[in-house]
Amino acid sequence: MTGSAYKRPESVLVVVYTQAGQVLMMRRVRPKHFWQSVTGSLKWGESAAQAARRELYEETGILAGNRLVDLRQQVSFPILPAWRARYAATAHTNKEHWFALQLPSRRLPRLQAAEHSEYRWVSSERALRMASSWTNRKAIRYLLNGCSFN
Repeated sequence: MTGSAYKRPESVLVVVYTQAGQVLMMRRVRPKHFWQSVTGSLKWGESAAQAARRELYEETGILAGNRLVDLRQQVSFPILPAWRARYAATAHTNKEHWFALQLPSRRLPRLQAAEHSEYRWVSSERALRMASSWTNRKAIRYLLNGCSFN
């Protein structure tokens, strides 16, 4: 198989929030109780910014326009055994690129029923408690510590 037959071991995480500091959290269909921001893998030949815009639109129906901010932060984490077959044998870690999108106010997202079953706009503190992945909590915390939240 060629490299493009496998999933690319890079992804994006986009924290969507309002000027008032409300954070959009979405519950995944699988695993059932997994809450997250917008996430998704980069396609081969796609930049992180392109993937962030694509995933944002696919998962919420929101067009970023020129408001998408590259936080210039990345974290790496091990690829879980359950997902190993999707990646080339040489890929052991995934690199996640962080982005943020501030909206003037809450917006009704258009969820993909196969991926997310529910959404909530919550305070940043509650988003920290809801986020199922450590990378999502770390990205929200990064925003809280002076990057963008008021």
